[in-house]
Amino acid sequence: MNAIFIGIKGSVVAIDRATGDTMWSTHLKGSQFVTVAVDNGNVFAATYGHLFCLDPSTGYVRWTNELKGFGYGLVSIAGADSSPLLGEYRKRQEASHTSAS
Repeated sequence: MNAIFIGIKGSVVAIDRATGDTMWSTHLKGSQFVTVAVDNGNVFAATYGHLFCLDPSTGYVRWTNELKGFGYGLVSIAGADSSPLLGEYRKRQEASHTSAS
């Protein structure tokens, strides 16, 4: 997918990298700040004390976690596979270790 994902005013928006066109937008909840991360073929977004998993092609909400008991503050998201560069680095490291064995 050739998209970047932004969080703005309670929504996640997919923008085409080449053209800048909006591919889809999904309103989540409220009008709060939205934290966004891409990991393992999913778009994760958090706003107003809720975590959402979105389909990166359509913006469809796959699931929601209300994060009960944690309040409505800002949520940070981190994922082990969120960087394609990190994934490529890991592949090269594994290949290097395999050929050294």
